[in-house]
Amino acid sequence: MDATAVRTGTEGKIWGGGNQPLKVSYGKMMMWFFILSDALTFSGFLAAYGFSRFKFIDSWPIADQVFTHFPFLHGVDAPMYYVAFMTFILIFSSVTMVLAVDAGHHMKKNKVIWYMFFTIIGGLIFVGSQAWEWTNFIQGEYGAVETRAGKILQFVNAEGERVALEDIAADIAVEREELTRSKGLWYLEEQSTLADVSFEQVKAGFLANNNLFIRTQSQTEEGEKVVLSREESIKKLNDDGVGVVQGANLRHNEYGAPLFADFFFFITGFHGFHVFSGVVINFIIFINVILGTYERRGSYEMVEKVGLYWHFVDLVWVFVFTFFYLV
Repeated sequence: MDATAVRTGTEGKIWGGGNQPLKVSYGKMMMWFFILSDALTFSGFLAAYGFSRFKFIDSWPIADQVFTHFPFLHGVDAPMYYVAFMTFILIFSSVTMVLAVDAGHHMKKNKVIWYMFFTIIGGLIFVGSQAWEWTNFIQGEYGAVETRAGKILQFVNAEGERVALEDIAADIAVEREELTRSKGLWYLEEQSTLADVSFEQVKAGFLANNNLFIRTQSQTEEGEKVVLSREESIKKLNDDGVGVVQGANLRHNEYGAPLFADFFFFITGFHGFHVFSGVVINFIIFINVILGTYERRGSYEMVEKVGLYWHFVDLVWVFVFTFFYLV
């Protein structure tokens, strides 16, 4: 008995293969696949950051109180100014990349060279700025006292301005011993050097100055850090203070929860690696443009493909900037 063929009405409408699905080349298609997978990776990082921040919403560091530095303006409170400058530079480099791609479509070699040059310079400025920001974040500026529970106690004056540990510490003789691997149970390789000041010096200086107060990690309903009264500050320091913290690393963080520093290093570092990789790739394509490689091919598609990656990196930074610095 003959089999009956079932017709679905889609005969002749199914893609039959070829090297240009959706009318794009194989290279551009693979770049889109990479961008999609990388976007999912960054989404997971930002989602994890969001969940962690929501869990510790009452004690999470306030970005305006953390990122207050600006090059050559030591001591000047400039909250988020430099981060905004970095963002502007990266977005501007995305504009020059668009112009480079457009010039490539019109086979204008000299314009491609100049616009790619400006894109590379913008990327280098951003990477350098991020390295500078990391340096300040790691070194710290004010310092803080860590409690037995791992919380952070910061010092402020009567006007609510941060005060550095060096400005508080009393000039008293304190016997301090640098721990070694054989002498200390809590010895850590990265903490093998002594801090600039000791907890005893900070405590003595704080008790001697009635115009100093302690600001805790906890926040008010208005989103401001809680500042204790003088009596509460003294009691908190005497009962809970155990040591000083300067700067931030993967274990300690003078700005607040150590998890904040972990996310900062991981997310901004991962994005910074993408920007650096983009700069390297852009430079390689830039050299090829100068040598006339794509002019001889009759197509600047390689510029367009690396442009897709660069725009993706810029777009990711917009989300990182929004979630990590602004929200």
